[in-house]
Amino acid sequence: MTGSMPTIDGLRHAIETRNADSLKSFYAEDAVLTIIDSDNPPSKPRTITGAKEIGAFLDDVYGRDMTHSLEMGMLDGKTLAFVQGCRYEDGTRVIASSTAELGPKGIVRQTTVQAWDS
Repeated sequence: MTGSMPTIDGLRHAIETRNADSLKSFYAEDAVLTIIDSDNPPSKPRTITGAKEIGAFLDDVYGRDMTHSLEMGMLDGKTLAFVQGCRYEDGTRVIASSTAELGPKGIVRQTTVQAWDS
């Protein structure tokens, strides 16, 4: 389930089809995901550790009734960066900017900064 190297096309397909299982496959078993937003400021970010916990987070996000799009993405050797746009059915928008460090078995560390409509 974990440990494959992401590609921009693979990431786009997984995000835009809300395929959490495909997204989960891009994370190394010991990956760490850090999220910074209005509820989780830089001094107290949300940290999700390990493929199992990250998988549960992705299942929640991509199981919601909303659309997701990959606005831009860049993959350069050991670094992945992408911006994702999301829209809830009520029109609320979210923009998430992520940078990730890649290891031999996929994403090992990712930081996501997100902004929500108020």
